[in-house]
Amino acid sequence: MTDVWSQRADAFRDSPTHREGPDLDLLVEWCDPGHDVKVLDVATGGGHVARRLREEGCTVVTVDPAPGMAPDVVSRAEELPFEDGSFDVVTCRIAAHHFEDIRKAIAEIARVTQRLVVIEDNVFVDERVEEAERLRDPTHVRCYSEEEWKEMLVEAGLEVEQLEHFERQAARTLRAPPGRRGLARAGGDATCGRCSRPRAARRPR
Repeated sequence: MTDVWSQRADAFRDSPTHREGPDLDLLVEWCDPGHDVKVLDVATGGGHVARRLREEGCTVVTVDPAPGMAPDVVSRAEELPFEDGSFDVVTCRIAAHHFEDIRKAIAEIARVTQRLVVIEDNVFVDERVEEAERLRDPTHVRCYSEEEWKEMLVEAGLEVEQLEHFERQAARTLRAPPGRRGLARAGGDATCGRCSRPRAARRPR
């Protein structure tokens, strides 16, 4: 999978959907950015979250499993090579549906944050859309419903403070390959969530 994503690096850097948008604006706002804020951006892709947070004065470390994305650290979300509570904020935008073990990835994200997690991803629509996504992109694992997200985040020891739903206007329609039935659109709405680590569970520095 890493080689596939390295080949896509330029496309992700140039993609308007990833480079800008009200969801990105809100994600940055919810990080409470400032010069004394240290952020880890997980599955950084084209680096757009990191770029925006650095513009706000944050110190940002980027992680991605694909060397071609030019992250600061090459690593899977499920195996973050950092000490507990190393960052004030951990972000992850439009990537979690590619994680092979979503619960392990969320547990790792919760482990390395000291204060906040701000995470956004496409939300589950139905199995037809999931099938379409896997045909379009074999690296797609699964999208999750908002209820599933809440459950997983709480299970990891986080408190869900805010959720914001974003409607996607330009969903794609896919044609099925020969011998397959027609499929629904690929892609869907997204949800951005802001979570905090309970004060009693925060780690002293």
